[in-house]
Amino acid sequence: MKKTYKLLYVLLLSIFVIGCASPERDFSNLPDQQLTKDEALLRIQKFQANVKGLESKFQQKQQEVATLKSKLSSTNASLKDCQDTYYQLIGASEADIEAFRQKLGVIEGKIRQMQRIPNDELADMKDQVKALENELNALRRNKIAILPEFYDRIIKDARDIKGLYREKKIKSYTVGKWSETRDCLWNIAGNTDIYGDPFLWPKIWQNNTDQIKNPDIIHPGQVFVIPPAGPKTPEEMKAERRYWRKKREAMENTETPVKGQ
Repeated sequence: MKKTYKLLYVLLLSIFVIGCASPERDFSNLPDQQLTKDEALLRIQKFQANVKGLESKFQQKQQEVATLKSKLSSTNASLKDCQDTYYQLIGASEADIEAFRQKLGVIEGKIRQMQRIPNDELADMKDQVKALENELNALRRNKIAILPEFYDRIIKDARDIKGLYREKKIKSYTVGKWSETRDCLWNIAGNTDIYGDPFLWPKIWQNNTDQIKNPDIIHPGQVFVIPPAGPKTPEEMKAERRYWRKKREAMENTETPVKGQ
């Protein structure tokens, strides 16, 4: 009987101890100083496992890098062989290619400089733009220009140079003395800074009818509005036909003999 009570006592005490024992705590966010010995050991073991895993990944990446370097070296060798074949086909050496590359770079530098110039100033630089275009065209005639490195660049450079040409936009013109400028509507329209086409003189006339009563007569000091270049409008062509009709009628009347003479 006493033996039974003793066993029962031990059982109850065990249950009490287990019930009073504190649950396992989460120490993942605790500083090292607050860890128990067992918790510190567990943290060290976890850290060592992470380090080992990272070392394994690092070695794997090193192997991948070595493989990629080998492929890159092989690709570069193939590219070099391809370039050498190109050079042989066009009869150029690496020195020739480098010289061509430098010349093209100089041209592209000039294009960038000119692209920053205001339009009004650029309109006065047609000769410089033309010279730059000729310089590029001289490079284009070289067989080196067909190489993939240069072909697309040269096409773009040619397009950019075409875009550098500007027409000077003169919005007004002051008539000078005939003895000095030979100014008439025909000559003004033929001025390269205005239209460069004397047949466009009716445009100036019809946009300045408040000052021009007779297109054959203009006066020094008059300031004419210069409309934008372009084809003559229907109204301008109608006015021009009317002008020439009156001109012919006046000439016919002058040539008709007076009766009795």
